[in-house]
Amino acid sequence: MARPNLNDLNALLAVARERSFTRAAAKLGVSPSALSQTVRGLEARLKLRLLTRTTRSVSPTEAGERLLRNIGPRLDEIDAELTALSELSEKPSGTIRISATENAAMSVLMPVLRRLLPDYPDIKVEIVVDYGLTDIAAEQFDAGVRPGETVAKGMIAVPISPPMRMAVVGSPAYFETRPHPRRPQDLTAHNCINLRLPTRGGLYAWEFEKAKQEVRVRVEGQCVFNTATLMLQAALDGLGLVYLAEQQVQPYLADGRLIRVLADWCEPFSGYHLYYPSRRQPTPAFALVVDALRYRG
Repeated sequence: MARPNLNDLNALLAVARERSFTRAAAKLGVSPSALSQTVRGLEARLKLRLLTRTTRSVSPTEAGERLLRNIGPRLDEIDAELTALSELSEKPSGTIRISATENAAMSVLMPVLRRLLPDYPDIKVEIVVDYGLTDIAAEQFDAGVRPGETVAKGMIAVPISPPMRMAVVGSPAYFETRPHPRRPQDLTAHNCINLRLPTRGGLYAWEFEKAKQEVRVRVEGQCVFNTATLMLQAALDGLGLVYLAEQQVQPYLADGRLIRVLADWCEPFSGYHLYYPSRRQPTPAFALVVDALRYRG
């Protein structure tokens, strides 16, 4: 049996990840018909159907899933190593994809990138705002940003911010007709603004701690959003209480547009960390960005 070459396997991997011959072809710089012919040739040599094709989508068969599960990470490692080698004698260049929450992107990543990128025009950074537990390897991200205690084992975690605190806030108009909550359990009687998580579509539970006592509250309210910007605006509009990072609401606390409650229940926790697989061979561009983001206290 003729063995498949790396081009065949890369073609299969691109189609399986994009779930589309058209998108995969655009990514690889070939025509959809040529890409389809490459994959069919691979299937013929292996005498196995690797992809299930319908008029609307493309998905791996069981054999295709097995092949991709075993070779996908290795192909990514080969690609990263070849990129690193090609850049050894060049100035830092390439695209870096980072998954982060909206607050992390705005408060930590963007201030650093504003200073860094003008000096390195060949570096491109793509930031995807995501509140879910993203598998950065499977989604082809170079790195992700999360609070330190939520970073999965086997990842290199680099601190990029000081310790953080959360804050429960509402507008003066909201509190005109409602009492201030004194403990987290009081929130069940309030109109709270929820965050919809992409992971299984659940709502984020508000977490509190005081004197080593931990409390999680499933709040209810009229508004549910999937971005912090809309949640903050809803709170400013008097539509309910919101639970956000302290630095995100600080300007509005300072000018009186928001009022903070339950501050004694919001203890500091590990700040944002940039994380990436320990087996990853950093490119010069990636190493430069990591060093620029590193929090040095």
